[in-house]
Amino acid sequence: MLMLLQNLGDDYVVWDKAANIEFVSPGKGRVYADFTITEQLLDEIRQHTAGGDKYLPRLHVEVRDEQGTLVARVQKTLYVRLKPRMRQAGAK
Repeated sequence: MLMLLQNLGDDYVVWDKAANIEFVSPGKGRVYADFTITEQLLDEIRQHTAGGDKYLPRLHVEVRDEQGTLVARVQKTLYVRLKPRMRQAGAK
């Protein structure tokens, strides 16, 4: 959520809406997840929110241990919308 907010800028509201975690194997020791925000995702969000509508993108990430073993799959739903001042500016 914070990465997306940073990439979209101050004109957007970005909240965590929901999350689902599927635990696959025990996480022993350190685990990691690689989070990626692509330009394609940012363009998709901007397109869906341009008219002032909310958009609920679902993002997926895998959590792995130091040996690369899959520990968990995470699906996160975010709430994204232009801030009210930007929606009003676009309506003029």
